[in-house]
Amino acid sequence: MTRSHVRPSPLFLGILAATVAGGVLTTLDTPLARTAGIVVLVLGGWAVSLCLHEFGHAFVAYRGGDHAVRAKGYLTLDPRHYTDPVLSLVIPLLLLVVGGVPLPGGAVWINHHALRSRGVESLVSLAGPLANLVVGGLLTAVVAAVDLPTGLRWGLSYLALLQIAAFVLNILPVPGLDGFGVLEPYLSYRAREFAAKVRPWAPLALFAALFALPQLNRVFWDLVFALFGTVGGDFFSAAAGLREFMFWR
Repeated sequence: MTRSHVRPSPLFLGILAATVAGGVLTTLDTPLARTAGIVVLVLGGWAVSLCLHEFGHAFVAYRGGDHAVRAKGYLTLDPRHYTDPVLSLVIPLLLLVVGGVPLPGGAVWINHHALRSRGVESLVSLAGPLANLVVGGLLTAVVAAVDLPTGLRWGLSYLALLQIAAFVLNILPVPGLDGFGVLEPYLSYRAREFAAKVRPWAPLALFAALFALPQLNRVFWDLVFALFGTVGGDFFSAAAGLREFMFWR
């Protein structure tokens, strides 16, 4: 693959610019500007990470034999090329605003028959969550290494926590999530056939269970916090960022 194959779209660059603008806004010396900046920074950063997540799938698929992803525009990081832009970008952003839920984004369609091996199929599924993990790790490293203004530190820390939560959620072995996609190539035909039947509603059932069962929700967030601490996350700043992001509560 050459550099010409990967061309960030103007829309992606615009989202990235809005994210940076939100970061700058957090540094202004007024509570209103700080709060507004954190909201823009987190929403923009989350949208950027959704694009990077799907790009991870497409990039590994391209290297693994599915060259059609280039013609579909998946290597441009443009969310308008996803199978359903509303489900891919709009709904995850709305759920993040309303409930702070790091819902996985939409999808790029991969031709698994074109991939060279089952190992490549697994890597294609793994690449998306790994993109979230890498982004979360980089953000925590920046917060730890640089003396940032308070608002910017809070916003980046909360955004990093969301990336870690997205990684943990996506890596669960539930049909419809990437964690199951990692295992699926090695499962029997009968197991894959069953998974195809439950794939449309299995993630919804998982999210409902996380909301309805406090014990399950606690286990999930314990995993998230443990991993966040492992990569050096700043819990105090992440909590402050969450408080500013959910300013209406």
